Amino acid sequence: MKYAIIGYPVEHSLSPKMHEAGFKAAGLPAIYDRITVQPTQLAESIGYLKNNGYDGWNVTYPLKEKIIPYMDVLTPEAQRIGAVNTVKVQNGRLYGHNTDGGGFIQALLSKGFVFEGKEVVILGAGGAAKAIAAALASLQVKMLILNRSEEKAVILAGKVNTLGGNAASGILAPGHWLEVVDLLIQTTSIGMKGEAYTIDLQGLNPSAWAVDLIYHPAVTDFMAQAAACGCRSMNGLDMLLFQGILAWEFWLEQKAPLDIMRKALQEKLEGNKG
Repeated sequence: MKYAIIGYPVEHSLSPKMHEAGFKAAGLPAIYDRITVQPTQLAESIGYLKNNGYDGWNVTYPLKEKIIPYMDVLTPEAQRIGAVNTVKVQNGRLYGHNTDGGGFIQALLSKGFVFEGKEVVILGAGGAAKAIAAALASLQVKMLILNRSEEKAVILAGKVNTLGGNAASGILAPGHWLEVVDLLIQTTSIGMKGEAYTIDLQGLNPSAWAVDLIYHPAVTDFMAQAAACGCRSMNGLDMLLFQGILAWEFWLEQKAPLDIMRKALQEKLEGNKG
């Protein structure tokens, strides 16, 4: 059994550590590779993966949307989001799926968050925001999508509403939303290098949950600001874990060893060899 992650770059991906720990725990003779694929190499690389016996693969930046035309079947989740992060090979056919939004929802549910009736603010309108917004569209939440380019926020909010959700849009800036938000989701790359967050979160509802999809560093300036306001803050490690769990179960059609895969991620981030 062979699996992989494809994209550019993939050298620092934590997915191999997580999935290989899961395979070992389940007694499966499977491997998981990192394969660097740039957009211009996509068609050739898919041919390579199929011809070399790969049973499935994860898809990361910048290929999640570009890979769609190569799929034989798209799951409802992939159709709804308009992106694929997980591919399964079955009887020579490629099945495209997306576990990003579901992974986010599962991560919050595992911590006890209740979505129904909540005010959700999404900061950013890129690929991760699209997946999360599409997943939230089926829940009873009120969404506000804020982005530096308002046009992208308007488009994403419109898509959420066509999916039956309830979303508005605006510019990424402080506002009344700080006082009423129940779940604040930071989806941009700001903070990956330890830099200060773009906007000041002063006045943030102290009972809100604040989630930064970045997991390295473990605590970003966004999270520190939210914690200073009294909020519960989380990084993106649990979303990474649960999207991986859902991919694992999509491929293998059996329950994934959650605790072992979580431990493998934590040890990798802590720099251990375990």
